[in-house]
Amino acid sequence: MDRRVPAALWRLSRPSQVALIGLVYALGVAMAYGRGYGETGGAARLGLGLAALIPVAASVHYANEYADVETDALTNRTPFSGGSGALVETDLPRRIALRGAVAAGGLGVTLTGLGVASEATGLAEAALLPPTAAALLAGILVVGWQYSVGPLRLAWNGLGAPANALLGGVALPLYGFAVVAGEVTAAAALATLPFGATVFVNLLETTWPDRRADAAVGKRTLATRWSPRRLRAAYALGGATAAVATVALVGRALPPVVAAATLLPLVGLVPGYRRFTRREEPLPAVATMVAMAATTTVAWGFVVLWVRPGG
Repeated sequence: MDRRVPAALWRLSRPSQVALIGLVYALGVAMAYGRGYGETGGAARLGLGLAALIPVAASVHYANEYADVETDALTNRTPFSGGSGALVETDLPRRIALRGAVAAGGLGVTLTGLGVASEATGLAEAALLPPTAAALLAGILVVGWQYSVGPLRLAWNGLGAPANALLGGVALPLYGFAVVAGEVTAAAALATLPFGATVFVNLLETTWPDRRADAAVGKRTLATRWSPRRLRAAYALGGATAAVATVALVGRALPPVVAAATLLPLVGLVPGYRRFTRREEPLPAVATMVAMAATTTVAWGFVVLWVRPGG
């Protein structure tokens, strides 16, 4: 085997993004514990949920790298846009990414199936992956592939940003929630809305530097379809939606400490709006999204450790 392939596969999986996905999974888990779930399952269930998620995430990234090889070759990469650059820099055939996508997806499906079937095979209940969580993960895999490849190719038809916001901002934390709770509640779904809106803003920002390369190969993202003025309006609307939803959900779906931890990072979108479409390097919305994932996870942990025990 070509010695370049293992290193390329590592880069194509986008390890930093996989780590962020793990953090968002932890956010959903912390939310479930904060809402009083988690009496059964324990570490084995959480480990199984993460073990099934990681190859699914890698599979989606491989599929995206496979589909975007032409635009990645034309764009000016930044730390947060333009793909990994592994195929372009190594000149390896794009089928490497496709084979990685199939293999990683197969591993994720296998682990998910084993988790769902664990009760029937006599394994401990703690190792069981709830069917609701399995269904969410399967949806993430299918829609994640359709973000990049046919027949839908959502990212190529102007639907990539909203689809990715639903996947990474809503479905992913709900998957972590369902691994613990075994279900998805309306309150849990509502609690993901601020983060989902922030992920949408992040997608606007990270697709902006690729707009010329995307347009050249026919990839019709919102950044290639909309004017800068319209994109900036969408950026502002997304940030405002996150803030208004947070305030509206205080005491309902979000405990006050979690709401505060959600609102604090949103300040980063103010300078982000000022520089969006005026600078090529995405950063404020990316930093805001990562910070929100971290602060809200910690806040839900605070609820578990200090709020719930006191009633």
